[in-house]
Amino acid sequence: MGEFEVDREEKLIASANYLVNELRSGKSLTRNAKNVLGNLLTELSRLVLISDDRYEEDEIETRLDIVCEKIMTREVDETMIWDLGSEAGNEFLDSVNELRVLIDRLEEADEVSLRKGHDVLQTAMARLEDEFKHLLVENRLPFELEHASFRSEHVVEEDSFGAASTEDLVVGSSRRNSEEIMVRPEVISDLRSIANTMVASGYDRECLQVCTMVRKEALDEFLYDHEVEKLSIEAVLKMDWATLNTNIKKWVLVMRNIVQMYLVSEKSLHNQIFGDVLTCFVDTVKAPVMQLLNFGEAVSLGPRQPEKLLRILEMYELASELLPEIDALFSGNHGDSVRGEYREVMRRLGDCARATFLEFKSAIASDVSSHPFPGGAVHPLTNYVMNYLMALTDFSQTLDSLLMEHDDVDDLTIPPSPDVINPVVVEEESTYENSSSPEKFLAMTKHFYSITSVLEANLEEKAKLYRDVSLRHIFLLNNIHYMTRKVLKSELKHIFGDKWNRKHTWKFQQQATEYERSTWLPVLSFLKDDSGSGSGSGSRGLRPRERFQGFNSAFEEVYKAQTGWLISDERLREDVRTKASMWVIQAYWTFYSRHKNSVSERYIKYSTDDLEKLLLDLFAGSSKSLNNSYRR
Repeated sequence: MGEFEVDREEKLIASANYLVNELRSGKSLTRNAKNVLGNLLTELSRLVLISDDRYEEDEIETRLDIVCEKIMTREVDETMIWDLGSEAGNEFLDSVNELRVLIDRLEEADEVSLRKGHDVLQTAMARLEDEFKHLLVENRLPFELEHASFRSEHVVEEDSFGAASTEDLVVGSSRRNSEEIMVRPEVISDLRSIANTMVASGYDRECLQVCTMVRKEALDEFLYDHEVEKLSIEAVLKMDWATLNTNIKKWVLVMRNIVQMYLVSEKSLHNQIFGDVLTCFVDTVKAPVMQLLNFGEAVSLGPRQPEKLLRILEMYELASELLPEIDALFSGNHGDSVRGEYREVMRRLGDCARATFLEFKSAIASDVSSHPFPGGAVHPLTNYVMNYLMALTDFSQTLDSLLMEHDDVDDLTIPPSPDVINPVVVEEESTYENSSSPEKFLAMTKHFYSITSVLEANLEEKAKLYRDVSLRHIFLLNNIHYMTRKVLKSELKHIFGDKWNRKHTWKFQQQATEYERSTWLPVLSFLKDDSGSGSGSGSRGLRPRERFQGFNSAFEEVYKAQTGWLISDERLREDVRTKASMWVIQAYWTFYSRHKNSVSERYIKYSTDDLEKLLLDLFAGSSKSLNNSYRR
């Protein structure tokens, strides 16, 4: 008992010194200073009681009877004491504190009186336990989640893997500048006074247990109200993607709010009541926090499916962001287990994100088609991959660091683009003159280069499914142009850099040139005289009228096929039509001007204006045909 009192007196001296410094600062007392002051006054009053020698030895028992009667009278009354007001509660505490002092004085006195005093003190402690619980429960304030803000709304559309779309990534929420009030402020001093009395009487464990039980129920209720279920790892692993996706979004929102606001406020409440007794706070929140961490672990153990990557990165990024706050909340030996488990779950989420990303590239390579995609349009795989990469730029720093941990640093050289002779760059590139070769995110850039290379190789294979060589070129033109536009019009431009853009601009323009040659050279061969070096062998020796007939037939065949092909990008479609018009109209006009007087009009089916108008029908995705009624 002596050591306990010495330690208590040292704490009182430290508290007094702290208050003196606060008062000398000339500022209003902080909330912490007010808490220290309240505790100091309570302990000083107890010291006064202990040192009060006014009672003679024979008066102690008399006083003991009076105090015991006061306490037991209140015990008979079922009305909660603090419902009558703080004054009534303080009177009861004064009686309990006096009883404790009297018991200390009776240690060598009558054993019967001493037993009586201990019995009444035990009864008083049970009553204070009930009162403490009542105050906590009845004065609890609701805690509401903040509304989330959305940093990304990229949509990764359904792909050829059959993956569901991902949207509106919740990765941020507005953070409040102050702690939430968990219990009505006016009862904090009463709770602290009860706690001080129970701790001083040796009933600290009972008091801490009550607080832990009540506050844990509040946190459990908060999680229940926000539909955070207690799920086993097996249950999570059996979830379909839509259900898992919904649960991950809830987890991210709840986890952020719980760590940044709820737990901060909860710890503040415990500190206001008990001071720096960390065990109560940790015991209160440990199980619910572990419940949230178990969900994160379950997600990390699931199959490495591409559609999950964005959500897993979101979880990992949030866990990394909250790590310093977790360390601060669960400092000390008692918080070791929570800190350790948190780090382990974060590591597993990081490993899962990295492995899922690497699986994504394999999934692209293994995507096989048995039939050509209609009209040579942008393939769903291209759409999915490029939108996927765009969405990943929201996590550039995180993804790059995870890949950097996995890759050999010596291996992080960006593959050079091949030399290009007189490359023609699309107009949008001039907007990004400063986006030179990437210097940041080396690991991420290396993998993105590799992914687009795998995608292009896959597209080359898919192009071979078309029997029409011209349609192969339209298919590759559409897809490479789409890739380039996605890079130029998004944050991907900072990842890929100008060299990649120039290379791929040249690539799709080469496809346009190859299309023009494969489609229009055979058609226009009918419009060249036999002396022309480019005359097709099939048109040699034909008379002018036969050449007009051959041209008409070949043009109508192209028209019927290529009106059904699709170039969805309006500007690209217009450019390809314009180039086709330049090829056809010039050659047709030259031939027509030379032979119009020697060939009957019935063989001259189209004027240059007709052809120019018909060429505008190409690549609209709706097949048309020209019948014999189309005549000048």
